[in-house]
Amino acid sequence: MKYRNNFLREVEANVEEGEWVKRCMQCGVCAGSCPLGPHWEHPPQEIFMMIRAGKREEVLGSDSMWMCTSCYNCIARCPRELPITHIMHGLAHYATRLGLVSENQQTNKFAQRFWNNLTKKGRVNELKLGLSLYFMNGIPEGIKTSLKMQKVGLGMWKTKRMDPMEILGGHGCKDTSGLQAMLKKASEIEAAKKVKV
Repeated sequence: MKYRNNFLREVEANVEEGEWVKRCMQCGVCAGSCPLGPHWEHPPQEIFMMIRAGKREEVLGSDSMWMCTSCYNCIARCPRELPITHIMHGLAHYATRLGLVSENQQTNKFAQRFWNNLTKKGRVNELKLGLSLYFMNGIPEGIKTSLKMQKVGLGMWKTKRMDPMEILGGHGCKDTSGLQAMLKKASEIEAAKKVKV
């Protein structure tokens, strides 16, 4: 394992709210407050300790930051009011920019599919998103998952949360072209940023 003494400075320069990492006092309230707490490879306070210890490859190669569901429990309960959710998303985004995210990483696959679905029309098309998630690991796995989830799908259809006609397009925001222009500009700004290592 390679260690880099300047990893904390790299995080501060390239990760949203990264300068807060050094304020973590390792109390573990964030992990205890997280609904996915038991499933983290490294909970937030451990990630912050690893950043300060210079464990760059271990942090940026971890799937921990992809586990954040943006519930904000950690921020609400942190005694030092660290913006933990922002930092975790910032680390995920930074790892993506550096090309350090595995194509097979499941939470990254979900995040990318959700983003692609959302940005087409400004609203999530539940039917298309669900089908793309079910079949993301191949046709046999997709059929198995679809059969397993048929009661959920039927319940969504009955409550009008999912319309079979959505496969043809679905709902969108009022100004789809404005949304696309905004996303294009954001991509240009992001591409212009230089990663400071």
